[in-house]
Amino acid sequence: MTTTLLHELSMLDYVALGWFFTCWSGYSFFSEKSTLAHKGLIGVSHNYRLDWAKQMLTREVRIVDSALVGNLMTSVSFYANTTIYIIAGLMAIMGTLDKTMSATDILPFTHSAGRALWELKLLLLLGIFIFAYFKFTWALRQLNLLSILIGAAPSISAPATEIEKFSHRMGMINTLAGDEFNRAIRAYYFGLATLCWFIQPWLFILMTAAITLVLYRRDFLSSTLMALRD
Repeated sequence: MTTTLLHELSMLDYVALGWFFTCWSGYSFFSEKSTLAHKGLIGVSHNYRLDWAKQMLTREVRIVDSALVGNLMTSVSFYANTTIYIIAGLMAIMGTLDKTMSATDILPFTHSAGRALWELKLLLLLGIFIFAYFKFTWALRQLNLLSILIGAAPSISAPATEIEKFSHRMGMINTLAGDEFNRAIRAYYFGLATLCWFIQPWLFILMTAAITLVLYRRDFLSSTLMALRD
């Protein structure tokens, strides 16, 4: 199978795969670890999460905060469940690959590919959504820990140093959960780009670049970011 796959992969396929992983990993580093990351939506959101934790510790009744965390958990849980259905669908396609290939061969704009290359494309998609599922479930567990922290939060009469330390801890857990959620959503975006590989490798390259630009615009140039920063 390996020999067959190497024979089926064209130079354009290799370029498309290299471009795809470079854009995904490069943008992930840029948006999370670079010196400009704190100016983006992720960095600004972290500041608001810290403010949320500090404000919560000034309230005796924290029902609203618990409800907000519950709402976040519901959203993440929805995506996690959806990802399971996507994975199941991809597994089903792999079981009926011959019928899928024959159905798409009649389309004039698709790139002809053998079974080994089709399996590689499906495995790449499967790997992307498995990655997203692990990120969603880890974010869900971290939000669960955040709800525990709300229950264990000190009273407003606690020493200021204890309140400051606890608010920082809560803000960090909230940010870590948000970061995992963002990585999973980013995987969804690049998963959509991977679908274009089934049509043409050059379309895969273009869509990967377009997805990266869309993510950059939303994280660093969007009206939402401007409103939060103002």
